[in-house]
Amino acid sequence: MRYLVAPNAFKGTIPADEAAELIANALGKEPGAEFIIQPMADGGDGTCALLINSLGLEKIHAMTLNAVGQPIQGYFGWDAAQKKAYLDLATASGIGALAKYQKNPAVTSTYGTGLLVRKALEQGAEEIVLGLGGSATVDLGTGILNALGVLFLDKNGREMPMFSPGFLEKVQHLQRAISSPKIKFTCLCDVRNPFLGANGAVLIFGPQKGIEMDQLDSFGKSCGRILELFIKKSKKEWTDKPGFGAAGGVAMGLQFFFDAEIKFGAPYFFDLVKMEEKVCQSDWIITGEGQYDTQSNEGKASFELLNLAKANGKKIALITSGVGGRDSGFDLVLELPALDFSAPEFKAKARENLLGLVDLAVLEGKLD
Repeated sequence: MRYLVAPNAFKGTIPADEAAELIANALGKEPGAEFIIQPMADGGDGTCALLINSLGLEKIHAMTLNAVGQPIQGYFGWDAAQKKAYLDLATASGIGALAKYQKNPAVTSTYGTGLLVRKALEQGAEEIVLGLGGSATVDLGTGILNALGVLFLDKNGREMPMFSPGFLEKVQHLQRAISSPKIKFTCLCDVRNPFLGANGAVLIFGPQKGIEMDQLDSFGKSCGRILELFIKKSKKEWTDKPGFGAAGGVAMGLQFFFDAEIKFGAPYFFDLVKMEEKVCQSDWIITGEGQYDTQSNEGKASFELLNLAKANGKKIALITSGVGGRDSGFDLVLELPALDFSAPEFKAKARENLLGLVDLAVLEGKLD
């Protein structure tokens, strides 16, 4: 029996690559089992990190700043033949590395990501593949733009430093660099939210990143004013699009000044790692994610893999918590027990649960 082991991350508990190893270890107890291991992502946190590993790219390390301006070690993947750099926004500007008290989009910035983009430009990059998942920011990409030469000025015409409290609120003018670097951005995301409105960046994702409920309206107005400055300075027509709400409007901000486009991450990822070829070589496909739900059917990696499996006549199993996968078309759904996230060892318990669930499925012959 040949298995394609291709889980997404179990968000907050197990990264995709580790989940794949755990599942393969359990399946390996079945005599004659063979494996193709391909952890996957769809534009969420860690997408480019997985692509770097899957494609065997060189890692270029560089010092940069995190989302609140503290020095950290960052990196990007380098494809010299294509002159292309792969970089997750979360590497420098991610929310996962911040303490609770640091989560404040009135301060956080993507500037550190911009410094890594500058390093990639020095390497000779002509394209940046930017994974948008896991960001700590709602800054419309102003930090990246500043690192690439766009100045943000206060009412007196003085440059506003990055990480200034209330940065977006205080910006009144923009000043473009005399010459901008020639670079293309391909922005990968896993959500279809627009930037504005009830389903947009501020109202949907702002509270997750630290905007207090009573500040949402004023923060949204500041974002709207920055958007107006972008439109005026770039002289470009603008229409809100699905995905512009991802990562606090990064792709939206970049496209005013650079060649930038949004791509939904799962198809892009699948194409690069030759996922359909791996599906065709397998008897059973094992995938999974933290909680399969209605959002999963809007283009998450597990759903895209389900469609690929069905198109090629392959059996596919889903590992997930909750009951959202029951009527979604998978040949087998293995449901993880609920976790107590307040328990200090909940991540270890998540690994134990995953291993135990697959062990039991093998023992009962559900994956034969």
